[in-house]
Amino acid sequence: MNAPLDVGPIKAVIFDMDGLLLDTEGIYTEVTQIIAQRYGRTFDWSIKQNIIGRGAADLARYVVQALELPISAEEFLVIREPLMRERFPRAPAMPGARELVEHLKANNIPIAVGTSSSSQSFAQKTTQHRDWFALFDTIVTADDPEVGAAKPAPDIFLTAARRLGVAPADCLVFEDSPFGVTAAKAAGMTAVAVPDAAMADEKYAHADRILRSLKAFAPQAYGLPVLELA
Repeated sequence: MNAPLDVGPIKAVIFDMDGLLLDTEGIYTEVTQIIAQRYGRTFDWSIKQNIIGRGAADLARYVVQALELPISAEEFLVIREPLMRERFPRAPAMPGARELVEHLKANNIPIAVGTSSSSQSFAQKTTQHRDWFALFDTIVTADDPEVGAAKPAPDIFLTAARRLGVAPADCLVFEDSPFGVTAAKAAGMTAVAVPDAAMADEKYAHADRILRSLKAFAPQAYGLPVLELA
């Protein structure tokens, strides 16, 4: 999946956040397991793999149905919120994320975050990382007034491209979820998948490339400045 691509020079880069820039997936798993156990249910990978990258409402509906929880999706989100709020500020950066963001910014490449998180949870998750998240030219969250639908719809990425002033065809998107890759391709963008280690490659057949870490990314393959990571 690392052969050179037949794409023109990339002019802007858009990053997903959860599981891509920040290691929040473990927090989501822990909190969902806590809620599931309250009702005598077990939340495991068979369900987890199907919700990575979903917006909050869609995720809640799926989990409640899959686990047959005796609560509504709305109640699930109300129960989940304080558990998340307590844990999100401790989210660490993913390997190579900060270095790549700083490199692109230093070379004047327009950069954005396009996330399914709400603006409130975005603020919580970036508590320890405000300095390098301030480098992004724009942040597009799922509750942004310009976003009509969450991923896998392309709205979040199209909004980011519009604000960056770059045509979608000239944008590269980094995503860790199949839903995010679907959104990027629907937007007409180049999509590089950086999946969770437990996710199978076949779930990303629609991606233009699959990497197992941002540290493996070779910017020069896309006409971007070379980055040497230690």
